[in-house]
Amino acid sequence: MYQKFLALLCMAAFYAIYFSKQLAQRRQGVRTNQIGRGDKTAGTLLVERLLGAATLSIVPAEAASILLGGPAGPARFAAGLALCLLGCAVFLAAVRGLGGSWRAGIPAEKDTALVTGGVYAHSRNPAFLGFDLVYLGLLLWFFNWLHLAFALFAVLMLHLQILQEEAWLGETFGAAYQSYRARTRRYWGKS
Repeated sequence: MYQKFLALLCMAAFYAIYFSKQLAQRRQGVRTNQIGRGDKTAGTLLVERLLGAATLSIVPAEAASILLGGPAGPARFAAGLALCLLGCAVFLAAVRGLGGSWRAGIPAEKDTALVTGGVYAHSRNPAFLGFDLVYLGLLLWFFNWLHLAFALFAVLMLHLQILQEEAWLGETFGAAYQSYRARTRRYWGKS
């Protein structure tokens, strides 16, 4: 029972980071959720809408896996918990590192800054890495095939969103982004 409690607590912590940042930005007059908003191509809108569906639908899949699954053995428990905690920490560092420039989706307005310090010096996409680590941790911890399908769909959509955002960042920040891209890997590490 304690494993289920810890897993649900990890989920709650992860989504609390997301929603508290969104609420804080709303209070400052910033619309955080840019998914499916603005003048975007049909392909961009499709990916963003599918991403929205993926990130919403995985929550009940994760919760059902946790609530209906049995306890994991010691190795899966330790690895799953470690990945979840690491994912929360990376996501928190990413959200804090972006400050007022954090958005979900490609911004309709170009009112963001290129952030290359902090955790962004080690990953061009630490927020997405945080999502992936939490998804993988919960999947490893409370594995079932339906959960795997939802997790794979969410990870794929996050990756497609990254590709779109990288194109936008290149257009928006030009040489500064290309220099950053040349020295920092997409997920983790120096080039």
